Amino acid sequence: MHYKEAIHISPTFADAYSNMGNTLKEMQDVQSAMQCYARAIQINPAFADAHSNLASIHKDSGNVQEAIVSYKTALKLKPDFPDAYCNLAHCLQIVCDWSDYDSRMKKLVLIVQDQLDKNRLPSVHPHHSMLYPLSHAQRKGIAARHAALCLEKISILHKGPYEHPKTLNGGRLRIGYVSSDFGNHPTSHLMQSIPGFHNRKNVEIFCYSLSPDDSTSFRGKVSSEAEHFTDLSKVPCNGKAADLIHQDGIHILVNMNGYTKGARNEIFALRPAPIQVMWLGYPGTSGSSFMDYIITDVTTSPIEMAEQYSEKLAYMPKTFFIGDHCQMFQHMQNKAILASEERKTDRDNVLLVNGVDLQSLMVFGTASELRQVALNGPKMCSAMEEVVTPVIELPSLQPIEQMIETGQSLCSLGDVVIQNGVTTNQTNNKCASGEEALNVIIVSARQQYGLPDDAVVYCNFNQLYKIDPPTLETWMNILKAVPNSVLWLLRFPAVGEPNILRTAVSSGLSANRIIFSPVAPKEEHVRRGQLADVCLDTPICNGHTTGMDVLWAGTPMVTMPAETLASRVASSQLMTLGCPELVAKDRKDYERIAIKLGTDHQYLRKMRAKVWHLRTASDLFSIPTYTRGLESVYAKMWERYERDEPVTHLTELAVSYS
Repeated sequence: MHYKEAIHISPTFADAYSNMGNTLKEMQDVQSAMQCYARAIQINPAFADAHSNLASIHKDSGNVQEAIVSYKTALKLKPDFPDAYCNLAHCLQIVCDWSDYDSRMKKLVLIVQDQLDKNRLPSVHPHHSMLYPLSHAQRKGIAARHAALCLEKISILHKGPYEHPKTLNGGRLRIGYVSSDFGNHPTSHLMQSIPGFHNRKNVEIFCYSLSPDDSTSFRGKVSSEAEHFTDLSKVPCNGKAADLIHQDGIHILVNMNGYTKGARNEIFALRPAPIQVMWLGYPGTSGSSFMDYIITDVTTSPIEMAEQYSEKLAYMPKTFFIGDHCQMFQHMQNKAILASEERKTDRDNVLLVNGVDLQSLMVFGTASELRQVALNGPKMCSAMEEVVTPVIELPSLQPIEQMIETGQSLCSLGDVVIQNGVTTNQTNNKCASGEEALNVIIVSARQQYGLPDDAVVYCNFNQLYKIDPPTLETWMNILKAVPNSVLWLLRFPAVGEPNILRTAVSSGLSANRIIFSPVAPKEEHVRRGQLADVCLDTPICNGHTTGMDVLWAGTPMVTMPAETLASRVASSQLMTLGCPELVAKDRKDYERIAIKLGTDHQYLRKMRAKVWHLRTASDLFSIPTYTRGLESVYAKMWERYERDEPVTHLTELAVSYS
């Protein structure tokens, strides 16, 4: 490296250490990069760029507090430092530090606009742009600058355009899915079954991984169920990777990363396929000329909002979102309430068990039923649809209660083993991660998380960066209006907890009204959602995978769509589920819906019964139905291409909810 030579010539050349750190960071050698930045700072403590570079390493490593300190130091040394300012703003968003929030947002917007005006790469990343009060044009402009950077990078390859087939010639439509997330990642948790559900009479499926094998069953499932699977992490040259895709004769190439970690958009910039499509993994536009369509739906991306996108909109029949919960968490299709003579209950979310087969437990107690008429709605068989939940009254709950109190992993009733729901990672890591089906009876209890048995529990399990001051203010208003209610959040990250509590207390709310839990393994994360009464969604950026998780748990979710894609996904999920009454028109309506659910207990029970019923009766979690719809969208794209018609919005498959 030239930097090493410079250091050898001048051992106190701080710039060389910082630049070498940047190179090492690009090579994923984080520790060596950190040492270089630290040495640069040691040589020149006033070197603002080195402090900012060190902060970026801390930020990427999850050490947000250290990153904040280093960014602040950089800005003290160099006040006019857009990259440091915007990255500091993002770190403060991650930990919900809202000091000077309004002025910070105003300055960030001005920085972005100035950079766009000067045709510079903005300091706000495309994936973070939905968190700030930017205009649609600004968000699209940020994405466009990153797309232009991809085109610059490939220009040095001096590759001519590929020639593409114009017809199928009697063959099948070849679909290529490109992702860095074929492994233990939320994207695979959502779509891992889709390659296997594709109709091989019509389509031929190729999956191209941008990441190495992580040896999980998620990776194994995708690689074994796709007809063709190629590990492009072994092909670091984007030109050669694009050549391989073109040689496979791909007709429609699907970008599942967008601007998320691990993306290689340069491959798409080379245009190895005649049709290139954004799908599922990135909640926004690419801003590029090389992506033709974005697969979305009429609720998430209404046609009147099409200007937000550089791509043409291709509508799925219902939601573009999907989850593999029906396959991954089959044990959650059944639940039973646990009770005893001393501890009777008519609530379905205080102490419960899940399992593929609960019959073996019923022989130890008296079995009864909790019957609840669900609210009427789409997909309901009748106006009086009834959800029946078994109640198992045991002679004593003492073995189970003792297991929970002492943190034991298991207890037994006769020859029936019961798993403590907070210890799955101690007994079977693959079940805990969702890689393997759980085949034991597992208990979930509010007691495990310090939740009051008699309270109305509102929850949100998103990362804390999705909360902004208006959202927390709305939640505080709801808690104040609903007696004996609490809000259940995650330490995601833990350093955000004191900031949330400080803001709540300053608004006049007692700190004990907000209960934090640690981040949990995937199976527990999904299953414990059953213990909440209502999920309060984050409007600026919804729970996407998290929304599917909480709905699979049977917990109603209240959302409020804004205009960005990221803010409308939960509405799309609820419309497909058949629960439009949970989609608020504005912030006042959001509060009204949440307060009604918290104060009208009969209404809450009916709504919970409706969500529990519809998660299996609607199309929301149906991989076969979704995959057929996806194939229909691909077919529409190809038909236009084959007829040599221009790329345009594809809206004809969309189902009307009116």
